[in-house]
Amino acid sequence: MKRLLTALALLLAPLLAPLAALAQPAPAPLTVLLDWFINPDHAPIIIAQERGDFARAGLDVRVIAPADPNDPPRLIGARRGDIGVYYQKNLYLAVEQGLPLMRVGTLVATPLSTLTVLRDGPVRSLADLRGKRIGYSVAGFEEVTMGAMLETVGLTVADIRLVNVNFGLSSALMSGQVDGILGGFRNFELHQLDIENRPGRAFFPEQYGMPAYDELIYIAHRDRAQDPLLRRFIDATEAATHFLVNNPEESWRMFIAGPRRELDNELNRRAFASTANRFSLSPGALDRNRYERFARFMVERRMIRSVPALETYAVELPPATQGR
Repeated sequence: MKRLLTALALLLAPLLAPLAALAQPAPAPLTVLLDWFINPDHAPIIIAQERGDFARAGLDVRVIAPADPNDPPRLIGARRGDIGVYYQKNLYLAVEQGLPLMRVGTLVATPLSTLTVLRDGPVRSLADLRGKRIGYSVAGFEEVTMGAMLETVGLTVADIRLVNVNFGLSSALMSGQVDGILGGFRNFELHQLDIENRPGRAFFPEQYGMPAYDELIYIAHRDRAQDPLLRRFIDATEAATHFLVNNPEESWRMFIAGPRRELDNELNRRAFASTANRFSLSPGALDRNRYERFARFMVERRMIRSVPALETYAVELPPATQGR
């Protein structure tokens, strides 16, 4: 009897397999628009893809690097993407301009931006910046950030000269075109300077007048704030982040696998290692005080007209439902 049942099972297996496959729902497509080309700042997304966290969550995630860093918020607002990687600092401006965006998660939970000078240069403290040239790449926050930082030493933006150096921050500093650079990331530009044997000295905005903020966040269209697909995405990146923190070398190998092999260099290796402790271990959690505090700072600095109601631009997604 046992042999008969075994033989019957073997005969039926090819017939039942297609039915079992049909019973499984197809993965839901999800498009993620990055803020920039793929780099170690996006490691949790890449690791979640490589490890199968997205697949286990029933998601078919497509990651797209933008042709223009300004595209993601506009595309998300126009429903031409599901999730975007964006900046908490810029979210307030975009919302006040009418873009229907909602913060739905956190990628990098600490500031990364710095004010950097050469370590062997004449600037030893912020007070030494009087009369100096400060290079920046993206207009919008340079005067606010510099103003807040300089006020801590009795200076103002009028005491320095701001110079737009486009995206050549490190080269502008090393060549002497400027005396300092604003906006270089502590997990990238500082390593780049060190690799070039021109080590930098960093001043961290959150230690000089700027309230702390999330450097990189996940945004979605405001109407998607209750979409369970978004929570499944956030939960998958959470699992990937914990794996990354616990298994840095294996995660690095995943990060540079396949088409990303070109990222295997000294700068990215250093950046990957120094970014690991800055990823949010609870990407779905919302720190209400942090967001409201920065909104008040934006009003005080006349970047926005009024403090918006938190629920109009930031949300903690509801828990994922059982199964898919």
